[in-house]
Amino acid sequence: MPNPASQVPDSDAIEGAIALVTAVERDHPHGHDHHGHGHGHSHTHGAVDPEIAASERGLWAVKWSFVGLLITAIAQAVVFALSGSVALMADLIHNVGDAMTSVPLGVAFVLARAKPSPRFAYGYGRAEDLAGVAIVAVIFLSALITGYESIERLRQPQPLDHLGALAAAAVVGFIGNEVVALFRLRVGRSINSAALVADGLHARADGLVSLAVLVSALGVGLGYPWADPVMGLVITLVLLRVVWQSTQTVFTRLLDGVEPAMVDRLRHEIEHGVEGAAATVTQVKARWLGHRLYGEVSLAVEPGLSVAAGDAIASHLRTHLHQQLPYLAEVTIQVRPQEPTAPALD
Repeated sequence: MPNPASQVPDSDAIEGAIALVTAVERDHPHGHDHHGHGHGHSHTHGAVDPEIAASERGLWAVKWSFVGLLITAIAQAVVFALSGSVALMADLIHNVGDAMTSVPLGVAFVLARAKPSPRFAYGYGRAEDLAGVAIVAVIFLSALITGYESIERLRQPQPLDHLGALAAAAVVGFIGNEVVALFRLRVGRSINSAALVADGLHARADGLVSLAVLVSALGVGLGYPWADPVMGLVITLVLLRVVWQSTQTVFTRLLDGVEPAMVDRLRHEIEHGVEGAAATVTQVKARWLGHRLYGEVSLAVEPGLSVAAGDAIASHLRTHLHQQLPYLAEVTIQVRPQEPTAPALD
């Protein structure tokens, strides 16, 4: 191979070194081996985690978790209608919000069946993000209503009925969330999904929130009517925190933002994929479209590299990325010659 320091490549070599390789594989059949290179995960409402969406067992776990949380919410709704507890109403909204996380997942997979059109060349994945906005808006409105009702109850205390049922509803909320937590943790660990494990730990924390309703029932039963609205305010603050975290995630994706940890992981896999290929990574870009990732990669290679060699590097890297990132829908790999290095001046 010619020495770039002593020879200027001809036009054929330059044209051969500039290869634009675009891979469009929405449902890539490669394996899901992650080699332990996970990315940071925080539970948000209205955003589908790509690691879960990329796994059949992950989807199965999400669906049955939805059923469990829905049954818990229905049981709590019946007791709320009997007791009128604002603390229970706040916990009910929290559990419904957790269940509603499955809504954008359903939207995403329904619209995924629709083929891209000339107007929507990238498909309809953005509808998932819009569904996330709607979910976050509903939870925020519910938190405001709960906070208002809690303050009104502090100003004008009202007696609660069916304290035994209220305490039972709190226990049901705790048990329901714990069952979902154990289920998510078991499946998450079996498929090595850090995201699903994180969701399981979140469900376990939600169970502790449900116990706040039990504290409310005990407080009212001991003659402290303010215990119920105070617990309602505590859970309202939890809801507002959820809204804040979810808003950051949903609007980041709407604005084509991507988590720094995801870019770091993508760059890591690219560098691993071109290792030993005499190629240097010069640029990495990524953005979300729903729960599918789209990437752009620029590689710099020796100026004398042939067309076949450049295409082989890009093809190998493309295969490697799809194997390691099953939620990667499309990657554009651009191979360009390195700029000649100017000789050092004495």
